[in-house]
Amino acid sequence: MLDSIKSFFHSSMSPDSSNPAVRNRDTRLAACALLLELAHSDDDFTEPERAHLRSAVRRQFGLDAVQSEELLTLAEKERAEAVDLWQFTSLIREHYSKGQKMVLVEIMWGIVYADGELAAREEQLMRKICNLLDIEPGYLAQIRKRVEDTGVSPGSMD
Repeated sequence: MLDSIKSFFHSSMSPDSSNPAVRNRDTRLAACALLLELAHSDDDFTEPERAHLRSAVRRQFGLDAVQSEELLTLAEKERAEAVDLWQFTSLIREHYSKGQKMVLVEIMWGIVYADGELAAREEQLMRKICNLLDIEPGYLAQIRKRVEDTGVSPGSMD
């Protein structure tokens, strides 16, 4: 498993960002790192949050359980070593469509509410990430309300 993680890491960190396959892996890693940052923001990464995150990653990226765990392991390592969120948000801002960003935000709100409560640090981080992704506050509120009211699962981010 360690070899496959190393292989994924090296291929996803390749400087050839013109290659769509490489860029796709990079954006997946960046999205997962943001999701993990949000999950850790209240210092209590609960089992419901973990389950929501795992399910969303498998569903949105079309991965099996092993692939999604490898991606999350890599993303956790990147998240832990990051000095800020810009390295993740800039990649997503550049390569995601508005619709893909909205789906990502919906997944983020799902993680926030997976444990049944909204911590002040989670809300602050959501606003910060959305600002870095150039998502208008009105859209942030609209998606939040939809998740609060219905818990609707988002579409695909790819």
